[in-house]
Amino acid sequence: MRRLAAVLLMFALTACGVGGDPTPPLQATLPPPKPVITRKNMASLSCDDTKVHVPAEIPGLDDAGKFARLDSLRQRLKVRGRIWREDDERVYVGVVCGVHSAERFSTLVARSTLTLYQGKPALRWITRTGMRNFMWLERPGTAVYIGATPGLATEIRLIAADITAA
Repeated sequence: MRRLAAVLLMFALTACGVGGDPTPPLQATLPPPKPVITRKNMASLSCDDTKVHVPAEIPGLDDAGKFARLDSLRQRLKVRGRIWREDDERVYVGVVCGVHSAERFSTLVARSTLTLYQGKPALRWITRTGMRNFMWLERPGTAVYIGATPGLATEIRLIAADITAA
């Protein structure tokens, strides 16, 4: 009797639409993914013979020119970099040349926190204007710098992951 009740229940539920082919779930509308940064859209900044490949463009941001100075540095060093913007928000990516040792690197910026990035010495600091800054010693003589205003500070990690040195 139990077997007959189970079969009848299955037929009744199938006839009501339960247990049949499920209707496809509604697809949520997601924003299009950010374009992946590839070698094709990379630019090169250099300190002597070390080239650092940085994004030539950052998805969603406009090119806003170049910079050649970092006010946070305690000493005058050669700096080269690019700027991107979105409204009043800015992202800075560049190289700082002339830092040949980790000891010298660690004293470049007052009130910075010394940390590691991919096993390399790194500094992070926030300026009085709220600018978030991150810099690591890629190789002796070449440090990579990324800075962003508070609204774009989350981009720092993504940009850092895309930077390579040759």
